[in-house]
Amino acid sequence: MSIIMAREGGVETFGEQLLRAREERGMSVEAICDATKVSARHIRALEAGALGELPGGVFRRGFVRSYLGALGLEEGPWMSRFEESCRQSGVREPNATEWAEFAENVKNSRIVKRRRMGMRWVGVGVTLAALALGGWCGWRLATHRGLLPAIPIWRLLKSSVDNAPSR
Repeated sequence: MSIIMAREGGVETFGEQLLRAREERGMSVEAICDATKVSARHIRALEAGALGELPGGVFRRGFVRSYLGALGLEEGPWMSRFEESCRQSGVREPNATEWAEFAENVKNSRIVKRRRMGMRWVGVGVTLAALALGGWCGWRLATHRGLLPAIPIWRLLKSSVDNAPSR
């Protein structure tokens, strides 16, 4: 049976073909969503032929590939029809300049994140040092040792004897 079927006044769109294939297999939109991890909104947009509502680039193709895999359809011919459908509907792929700009933005955002992560680790180190110092002070006080080492009593007595005024 041919996937492209005649309907009133024309040929089925790519989305209608996907919808028919899904219904023939008795699968619900929710089942496709569970299998592909693609939102129902995007599945419905794909089946309605609203390709402009889908994310662009590799995401759009990835959604279609996941959908085809969930239905057990052969990817090659379906992807060719999908690309043709995109061209006919005016949905275009980003050009090289847009991709370069996107990549530059990703790179710049990662540099900022690295700086933030460095400062975050400094903060973690200072916090750990403060906790260690607080723990040590608490341990010294809990064991009645005081924060500073006590001067032995014999040293105090000896210094007071040595410093006593002569008679």
